Amino acid sequence: MGSRHLLASFGPEKNEGSLDSARNDKMLIESHAHLDYPDFARDLDDVLRRANEAGVTRIITIGTSIESSRRAVDLAEKYSNIYAVIGVHPTYAEQAEEDVMTPLREFAKSRRVVAIGETGLDYHHLPSVEAAKGKKVQVFARALQGETEEEIEANIQDGSYKSRQASLFQQQLDLATELGFNVVIHQRDAWDDTLEIMRPYSGRLHGVFHCFGGTLEQANEVLDLGHLVSFTGIVTFKNGASVREVAAQVPLDKFMVETDCPYLAPAPFRGKRCEPAHTRLVAESIGTARSVSLEEVARATTATAETFFRFNRS
Repeated sequence: MGSRHLLASFGPEKNEGSLDSARNDKMLIESHAHLDYPDFARDLDDVLRRANEAGVTRIITIGTSIESSRRAVDLAEKYSNIYAVIGVHPTYAEQAEEDVMTPLREFAKSRRVVAIGETGLDYHHLPSVEAAKGKKVQVFARALQGETEEEIEANIQDGSYKSRQASLFQQQLDLATELGFNVVIHQRDAWDDTLEIMRPYSGRLHGVFHCFGGTLEQANEVLDLGHLVSFTGIVTFKNGASVREVAAQVPLDKFMVETDCPYLAPAPFRGKRCEPAHTRLVAESIGTARSVSLEEVARATTATAETFFRFNRS
């Protein structure tokens, strides 16, 4: 396909909920995809075609490591409707090179780079949690309010793991501030620590908390700090009612839409590979929850994404 621009080629309106129905007033921006992953290696051109047909005319592909960020930039420089975000995901903290800022700063010279990330904190798989899952914790020791050697070691590892994540997070926030970029934030089971690290940067950069699944109170906390949230296919899930409710109440100009593909495929595609075309289904679900049209959601989220990612750099 090369680097030629994928022009929207919208035909007559078909079924409202179908992926092949789109019009010029329903153009969407997929704000968080992982197109460099192996899932898309064989059929990326078809994936981009389907996205275009669904009205998803621009796609942000996200780096999760130095190599992933390099691939993201390469894709963005090849396809004019793809843009890159570069960074090191917190779960890669232990494997990351000692110096990640030098290569990230070099990648950032590309005018196809539009933000730093995804960066943040993730405590979901702490060593202590994994130790407990592995049944290394002795029940009788807990009953006696003591600690096993495995617990002590896991807690020490927890501290090191969190420290490494925090250091990488702060370095990437510093880089974003230095280069004038906004940041894509990953947060899992680390809410208070994430906000604590970000507070000193208030007014110096803006972030989007991607794949937001928290409460309305947490969303408002993010918005009050000058940041945004972004919603995925979770809003279409039967068990996603709480997230839909938040998406229905957050101000229309304070969120974006995404898929986090290849993960979190929305209904009716659950269990299958997710792809950028599904952004339309996310937007439709939010529109239904808010009792507004797809056009209104598309118009607002596109304007928000354009401001946040500053495409005019490209």
